[in-house]
Amino acid sequence: MTTFDKREEGFERKFALDEEQKFKAEARRNKLLGLWVAEKLGLSGEAANTYAKDVIAAEFQEAGDANVVGKVMSDLKAKGITIAERELQAKMEQLTAQAVAEVKAGK
Repeated sequence: MTTFDKREEGFERKFALDEEQKFKAEARRNKLLGLWVAEKLGLSGEAANTYAKDVIAAEFQEAGDANVVGKVMSDLKAKGITIAERELQAKMEQLTAQAVAEVKAGK
């Protein structure tokens, strides 16, 4: 194996690791978001955990945050809770930073 091949293989492993961490961080962010919204919806315990799993699942319907935001906003609206989308986006950014830190720390 040449030095170039070894280097290429190293880049491929790093890319795969980075993508795996990104995936884990997004899933963790969505769980944290789901728990935050569950609290606003008056859910606790197992009901809150189930809701958080539903928020995580919303991400898998289509790539990107649109499904997650749509689900959360419609669930809040159905309960008569008004949160501005920009407030939700800000919370998601905050939770993303928290989730990335937790994934990097191995939590």
